[in-house]
Amino acid sequence: MEKRLIVDMDGVLADVYEQFIRYELEETGRKISLGETLGLSESEAFLNGRKHVRLKGFFRNAPVIPSAVEVLERLNQKYEVFIVSSATEFPNSLEEKYYWMEEHFPFVSWQQLVFCGSKAIVKGDFMIDDHFKNLDRFEGKTFLFTQPHNVGHSERSHHRVNSWIDIAGILL
Repeated sequence: MEKRLIVDMDGVLADVYEQFIRYELEETGRKISLGETLGLSESEAFLNGRKHVRLKGFFRNAPVIPSAVEVLERLNQKYEVFIVSSATEFPNSLEEKYYWMEEHFPFVSWQQLVFCGSKAIVKGDFMIDDHFKNLDRFEGKTFLFTQPHNVGHSERSHHRVNSWIDIAGILL
């Protein structure tokens, strides 16, 4: 039986920090550097972030994190992969995330997409996520994908990965 791999979308596949920086620059004229955001929650780092995630296009136009497409395509051949995203908090994001996945990850079928509110119900062997709130409740092996908001925080019992190349080295 194939092992099940749960993969987060925002901050793992989609570069939402690039989006936050872009939207903040467009609205305020201030370019925030990633260095300024280290160790801060997204809401602390981007004061207009809650507003921006509700805007049409925020999720649809996010760039892909480097090497995510190539590595996930290989993982999809080895594992039972599900992309799980806490999307229901931002209803506009549901459609945008669906079409974003279809464009950038065409090898992932609609049956592998799970849009939810809480990931607490999700079961699997492995989970890759950038938020402790999702990893802490997961019963399988967990991988903390490095993003500025989790830098400087203890990994706890999670294995930190800094890139999709790191993930490939562990799971492939």
